[in-house]
Amino acid sequence: MSLLADAVDEAQVAAIATEVFAAMVDRQTGLMMPWPGGPVAMVDPVHAWVDLHTEPASRVQATTDAATVDDLTRAFLRTDTAASVAEADAVDAFGEIVNVFGGNIKALLPEHVELTLPSVSRQSPSGTDALRLLEVVLAWRGRPLVISVWTI
Repeated sequence: MSLLADAVDEAQVAAIATEVFAAMVDRQTGLMMPWPGGPVAMVDPVHAWVDLHTEPASRVQATTDAATVDDLTRAFLRTDTAASVAEADAVDAFGEIVNVFGGNIKALLPEHVELTLPSVSRQSPSGTDALRLLEVVLAWRGRPLVISVWTI
């Protein structure tokens, strides 16, 4: 299959996301929970990802709504909840969070691999040739955050 599929599972990805949000975004535990079930509807999705130079190549991707990206940016930057969020700040914050996800997942691999710089877009980068290895749906402050791992 793939190096990543053999080394990483859903529980590990969920634990990484929970720890990253507690340390970098919320500065407390308990705001990232398992998704309560049911469909996940994204009104205005934003995707952030990093690629890993594994064989085959792989990707760690996070997806959530634009409004959620704005709120996590405010929390990440410790700004007022009513402050407007510049698009560059949202890209930097969401990209950095996914970069840390990717770095933590990379650390689970049995061999050293390179990690790309993060990318953020409203278009999903994982096209028809990509194969989703796993998907974890979490609730951050009650809103969906989908973390997926792909071969690309």
